[in-house]
Amino acid sequence: MRKSIVVLLIIFGIIPSVFSQQVNHDIWTTVLKENVDNNGHVNYKNLKQHPQNLNTYLDLLSKSNPNSSWSKNETLAFWINAYNAFTIKLIIDHYPISSIKDISKPWDTPFISINNTSYSLGDVEHNILRTINKPQIHFAIVCASVSCPKLLNEAYTATHLNAQLDTAAVNFINSDKNQLTAGTIKLSKIFKWFSKDFKTKGSLIQFINTYAKHPINADEHIGYLSYNWDLNE
Repeated sequence: MRKSIVVLLIIFGIIPSVFSQQVNHDIWTTVLKENVDNNGHVNYKNLKQHPQNLNTYLDLLSKSNPNSSWSKNETLAFWINAYNAFTIKLIIDHYPISSIKDISKPWDTPFISINNTSYSLGDVEHNILRTINKPQIHFAIVCASVSCPKLLNEAYTATHLNAQLDTAAVNFINSDKNQLTAGTIKLSKIFKWFSKDFKTKGSLIQFINTYAKHPINADEHIGYLSYNWDLNE
């Protein structure tokens, strides 16, 4: 009787099963440390020649079962890492290329398999990550392009996620991906494309000023920079 109750609690996510424990992302950190520099430039050539660790990590993700028993941070870390790792897989499968846009429907093709379910990059971004209402994820997921946020050369983890996301926000907002000089405010188009996500607790400028070293005046005119889709290598 007691065993039956425990099984039911696991099924309904009240307590986790051994199969739904947090994924260890250490091998992903190893891949990133070996192939991504401190500026977020990726050595796709080396990854294509030596894909073993990446493939091992992708296999680990594919066999995982993210579900309601996971904490919010466990879920976010898993899907952020999955998005970035499978993006790299997509690039090296087509490498050499000049841009992710050289690939047919890179965000719409369901090539990602997690727990026997297929996803596209767009599915992960729009139907999973964005629904968790943590706009800083836009500075953590990387679409393999120069104008994207830089790819962090360590895995996102549940334990350190909040600090990692805040650091990613600070780094991106204060980088050359934005121009925050008074009178000439020009932002990354990420802030245009996902404007709604950044306004859940106030204005876009209020969100930016949370992380900006030089805050923007509330009445500043905002323009947007061209997006460079060249490969981030």
